Amino acid sequence: MGLVMDTSAMVALERRGAVTRWLEAVGEEPVAIPAAAYAEVLAGVYLADTPERAALRRRQIDELVSRVPVVDFSPAIAERWAALFAGQKRRGRVIPANDLAVAATALHLGFGVLVGPTGESHFREVDGLRIVMVS
Repeated sequence: MGLVMDTSAMVALERRGAVTRWLEAVGEEPVAIPAAAYAEVLAGVYLADTPERAALRRRQIDELVSRVPVVDFSPAIAERWAALFAGQKRRGRVIPANDLAVAATALHLGFGVLVGPTGESHFREVDGLRIVMVS
């Protein structure tokens, strides 16, 4: 079916030093990184408290994107985002914009979303979205 990686999943894997192990474990299942999540993890490089930590984060991100494609926020995904936003706005429960972009990307691709172990409960606000937790 496939998975898109939320920022929380990438951070959890980075903190464990488990990016390569996880990629090997998913085998042939397609994996993608939404552009919004890619931007968020890159922000972690710029916000690192030491140059060494910034360099380590950058290496891990570069390793990940050398093996997993980054999916652009295309017009079709923007259309899905707008429909999700409108539906949530009508219900009075709008999740953060970047997470909505992750959800829209997943739904557009027909994928689920991989989230970190703390959970991203607001993804449960998106109807029809399969959620997988990093284990």
